[in-house]
Amino acid sequence: MSTAGKVIKCKAAVVWEVKKPFSIVEIEVAPPKAHEVRIKILASGVCRSDDHGLSGAMYVKFPVILGHEAAGVVESVGEGVTCVKPGDKVIPLFAPQCGECSTCKHPRGNLCKMGDLTASGLMHDGTSRFTYKGQQLHTFLGTSTFTEYTVVHESAVVKIDAAAPAEKVCLIGCGFSTGYGAAINSAKVEHGSTCAVFGLGGVGLSTVMGCKAAGATRIIGVDINKDKFPKAKEMGATECVNPLDFKKPINEVLYGLTDGEGVDYSFEVIGRTDTMTAALASCHMNYGTSVVVGVPPSASEITFSPLLIFTGRTWKGSIFGVFAVSWCFKVQGEEEEYKTMTFASSDCHIAK
Repeated sequence: MSTAGKVIKCKAAVVWEVKKPFSIVEIEVAPPKAHEVRIKILASGVCRSDDHGLSGAMYVKFPVILGHEAAGVVESVGEGVTCVKPGDKVIPLFAPQCGECSTCKHPRGNLCKMGDLTASGLMHDGTSRFTYKGQQLHTFLGTSTFTEYTVVHESAVVKIDAAAPAEKVCLIGCGFSTGYGAAINSAKVEHGSTCAVFGLGGVGLSTVMGCKAAGATRIIGVDINKDKFPKAKEMGATECVNPLDFKKPINEVLYGLTDGEGVDYSFEVIGRTDTMTAALASCHMNYGTSVVVGVPPSASEITFSPLLIFTGRTWKGSIFGVFAVSWCFKVQGEEEEYKTMTFASSDCHIAK
C-alpha cells in the first residue's frame, strides 16, 4: 500500500531538553509539501555536532530530532520536485545547494542561504513535518536523520548510486566530506608538503586521507588518545604524537619535529579554541595555512596574538569541506535523465 500523501507513523530518537537522554518514541511524519522530499532512512552516522546539540554547546531548539549524516531511499516527493523520484537512493544534505543564491553562484561558496542558518529548527514555510501526540518537534540542520523517515527541501537531497552501501556512504553527508574536503579544497594541500592533523576521530581521519590523496610527504597526527594512532597510520599518517607526553606546548613540539620550520598545513578537527590557536602556531610563520574544521561551542570566544598572522600565516574555516555538491536536476530530452551527485575539485567517486 502506498504511503504517498499520507502521514507516516514511525520510530524516532527525540531529545526533549538540553542534556537529557534520547527517548525512542513513535512520531508522525507529515507528507512533503511543494519542493520537499520524504526519505526513508537506511543508515545514519553519529557526528560530534549531534553531541554538541545534545549538550547545549551548539544552539538548537527543543524538542528536537538530531542527526544529519545519512543515506536513504525517497519514499515520496512534493509538488514541483524533479531532481529525485520515489525509489531513488539519496543522501540528505545539511549544506543544501539551491543553485540560485549568491553563495551558490560564487566559485568558492558552499554555504547556501537555503540552509537553516538561524537554527530555527523548522522548514522554509515556518512549520515542522514532525509531531508527537500533536506536539511539534524541531528539525536539526534541516535533515534530522535519527528517525525512520524525514522530510527535507529538494535543495538538500542528492541522488547517489543505487548500489552504494548505505552504512558507508552516509558519512558523505558530513564526516568524510568535511575532513577530506578540508585538505583538498580548503587548504589545497600540495604534493610534498608537511601536515599536522589535530584530532583523530572520524573527521580527522578523513582529513588524513585527504592530505595523503593530495600527496603530502609527512602527515603528523595529534591526539591525546594513543589508541587512535594505529588507525591513523593505516589511513595515511606518517607519525603520531600525544601532547600529554611533552612538557612544552604542542606547537613547539611540532616545530622541533620539522627542524624549526613548522608544518605547511595544520588542521584543527576537535572544536576547542586552545587547540585552534595551537594548530595556527604550529604552521610555518610565513606561508603556513591552518584550517579550523571542528565545530566550536556556540558561546566560545578566542584570543590570540595578531603576530601569529601578521607574518603571513593563513587562518581559515571550512564547512562541509567546501564541497559544492551539484544541485540535482532533470534534463528534458528524448528521455528524462537524472543528474546525480558530483564533487567539485575532487577525485572522490564513492557516490557515482
